[in-house]
Amino acid sequence: MKLRQSIRFSTSSDGTRIAVASCGEGPVILRAAHWLSHVNYDLESPVYRPWLAALSAQNCFVRYDPRGCGLSDRHVEDLSVAAWHDDIDAVAASIEEPRFVLLGLSQGGALAISYVLRHPERVSHLVLVNAYGQGGFARARTDAERLEAETLVNFIRIGWGRDNPAFCQFFTNLFIPDGTPEQHRWWGDLERETASADVAAQLLWQMQRIDVLDEAAKLNVPTLIAHSRGDMRVPFNEGCKLAAAIPGARFVPLESKNHVLLQDEPAWAVFHAELASFLGQERDAPMRTIRDAGLTASEAAILSLVVEGLDNPSIAQRLGKSVKTVRNQLSVIFSKLGVHNRSQAIIKSLSH
Repeated sequence: MKLRQSIRFSTSSDGTRIAVASCGEGPVILRAAHWLSHVNYDLESPVYRPWLAALSAQNCFVRYDPRGCGLSDRHVEDLSVAAWHDDIDAVAASIEEPRFVLLGLSQGGALAISYVLRHPERVSHLVLVNAYGQGGFARARTDAERLEAETLVNFIRIGWGRDNPAFCQFFTNLFIPDGTPEQHRWWGDLERETASADVAAQLLWQMQRIDVLDEAAKLNVPTLIAHSRGDMRVPFNEGCKLAAAIPGARFVPLESKNHVLLQDEPAWAVFHAELASFLGQERDAPMRTIRDAGLTASEAAILSLVVEGLDNPSIAQRLGKSVKTVRNQLSVIFSKLGVHNRSQAIIKSLSH
């Protein structure tokens, strides 16, 4: 499927131009800016393209590059957190719909929390994925932890964007340790495409000092929090702390090591099924898919459980079948749907 997007520019309060991209139609999902972002380069990304396809299937997915990165103004003096707040305010002000879903990935989670507190009338749902309320330096309790946070900033200042396998392997493994060689190569290229070493280091220095954990307790918006148990970039406990702080938050542990979920891992399907349920977008779509694909009643029952996020043994137990029978029937279902794996089947079911 050919993804199409439109790119425009919003102007922040200090005159900085912020690149904004939109894909799809429907209710708006706005992604708060995170560290590595290039709205044009992401379109062909083996890591981020599946995110664009999934989130724009039933929605208008809006995202933007942070100042100093991607297609936004690259030569900017002010890279402070306060400036980031001005930037998301400018982007959100350009969205015509009165309310939208706000998505915060990683550092974008803290940015999203602050936005909701300033503009609660604009946000219908808050979704936080592998996010944190306190940056590495802010949550450090020992000299060793503070040194670790500072060392990472210096490491980026020295090694960012260089064609050095040692640096690339270290940094890539913080984000997508279970990625393919192609995904790892692309991630290394993303560094060079996104920002200079100095800008990347300055942004990380700011991120390390973010602290919105106490403010999160003041939120009053439906909130979904998902976090990878083995996240190498943001510890699982940081997601737990956010879920405990935000009143009524729904927390979903993900069986993954990746900071950025990858399409072919089981956690991808689990997260997107949870997201569809949270947004109330899963009700009728699976039935239309079942009807249009000509699935039998037995196949429809299996697909419905796949959409719920169940694995083959769980489906077999629920339906009183053998795991082998479920596996064989899934092959037939994938063929009828024109997909290759359960993640694609879920996305097609929820977006049909």
